[in-house]
Amino acid sequence: MTWLRVAPILLLIALNTLAHCLPLFAVALVKALLPFERVRLACNPLLTGVAESWIGVNSTMIGWFTRTRFGIEGPAALQRDGHYLVLANHQSWVDILVLQKVFNRRVPLLRFFLKRVLFWVPVLGLAWWALDFPFMGRYTREQIAKNPELGRRDRDATRKACEKFQNIPVAVMNFVEGTRFTAAKHAAQSSPFRHLLKPKSGGVAFVLDAMGKGLHALLDVTIVYPNGSPSMMDLIGNRVPEVRVLIRQHPIPAELIGGNYQDDEAFRARFQQWMNALWQQKDADIGAMLAKPGSG
Repeated sequence: MTWLRVAPILLLIALNTLAHCLPLFAVALVKALLPFERVRLACNPLLTGVAESWIGVNSTMIGWFTRTRFGIEGPAALQRDGHYLVLANHQSWVDILVLQKVFNRRVPLLRFFLKRVLFWVPVLGLAWWALDFPFMGRYTREQIAKNPELGRRDRDATRKACEKFQNIPVAVMNFVEGTRFTAAKHAAQSSPFRHLLKPKSGGVAFVLDAMGKGLHALLDVTIVYPNGSPSMMDLIGNRVPEVRVLIRQHPIPAELIGGNYQDDEAFRARFQQWMNALWQQKDADIGAMLAKPGSG
């Protein structure tokens, strides 16, 4: 019976994706073939509009086909033409749909740092490229230790992406834990947090270094699934009763902009201390959110 429900929804999602990707690719082709500044600036809002429409239809279908309740707490006023750094905890691929539903048309289009291999995902990989999503190698510390050039490659990719973002409204999204939370990963890390993996500060530091004062606020997002971390099939199959989201808006500390995270040990220590403080608050927030009674 589950597949009788899921199959038509997956078909609708696929049709929605194709219907939006065709005009997206057409505009991206014009932008690539006519690489003039005025053309690029004219194409960017068209590309963003198509992406926001795709997200809007997907979110509407979630509302139609599931009974998932979204409890959202956060600032009422956000800027669609702002420049935000968005951080969130990470448990499931559902997190991305939740973030898109929460922020679509409230802030600029969320742009994620993606693993380079995701470029080869059919249709979507090309769509992410057209929307200027940055692709990263995401090398391990051991790999970088053996070949420092790999680390420089990712830093250069971050800097180039952020240079593009300075000319358009943007919300740069980062899952700071670097991977999805599981009990096994939590134990392997000996994480000091009850509900979170250790935060990885380097990527955030590189964004702040590259975009500097162009970012005017930090949106710290905490996502909680009271019934346990779901899969995408759980969501589509109507097995996610409730999602809780808390958004805290913070100013970005001026002393953390423009520092040398890679080579300045004192700056790196201050930056990590700031990130750990954010994560301590997030850990406490998750505990409080899980302790709340259900909404129905």
